[in-house]
Amino acid sequence: MREITVVAPAKLTLSLRITGVRADGLHELDAVMVTVSEPHDTLTITPAGAMSLSVSGADAPTDASNLAWRAAEVCGAAVALRLHKDIPAGAGLGGGSADAAAVLRALDADPALGATLGADVPFCVRGGAAHVRGIGDVLEPIDVPTRHVVIATPTFGCVTAHVYRAWDALGGPHAPPNDLEPAAQHVEPRLVAFKDTVESAAGAPAILAGSGSSYAVLFDGEAAAAAARTRVAAAIDGSVWLGRAPANDHT
Repeated sequence: MREITVVAPAKLTLSLRITGVRADGLHELDAVMVTVSEPHDTLTITPAGAMSLSVSGADAPTDASNLAWRAAEVCGAAVALRLHKDIPAGAGLGGGSADAAAVLRALDADPALGATLGADVPFCVRGGAAHVRGIGDVLEPIDVPTRHVVIATPTFGCVTAHVYRAWDALGGPHAPPNDLEPAAQHVEPRLVAFKDTVESAAGAPAILAGSGSSYAVLFDGEAAAAAARTRVAAAIDGSVWLGRAPANDHT
């Protein structure tokens, strides 16, 4: 194996409906997911005598609790991983899953291994656009038009497990396009004002990304999206990206 550098694009949930809760407590979904070109993480993987992981760009674990490390382990590979993080933690953009998927792709692993690492990993391995069901393990590739996406992430994040527990405690509300939005706003009430600010600046509706805390606004035209990105960046306290979805570039 030679040294290889791979891109780990973020995941964006365009719609999410919770269809049931299994006996083991896991929630079953009916969702449409796309990869988005920005933000993305970058991984450099080098053959080594023992596993190691270094991280730049943001705080993240550098041991076996990191999904990228675990992905290399399930492949039986001893490698040195250098991970540059641009996808924020707790943002609803699947950063850890994207990193794990990038390692599996780079090591030419069986895609089925993704399901052993996390619910979003199978989709992130495939990328593109898909109708996702079950606990994330049933994927149906779909065609969706390419859109330009402004993604805004506040300075605070949401813990996915806390949001799902809140959804249960609230009685399982359905709130298209994302059933998790009432729960995310219950866990982190600052999301209500954050969404209002994003929508006002963008001049268009915003959708919650996964379990939060990011909101995304979709545009048909790149110029309109770029202008909205500038306005949103000036209006919020947080990070803003302009990306393309679906994005299939994993190189």
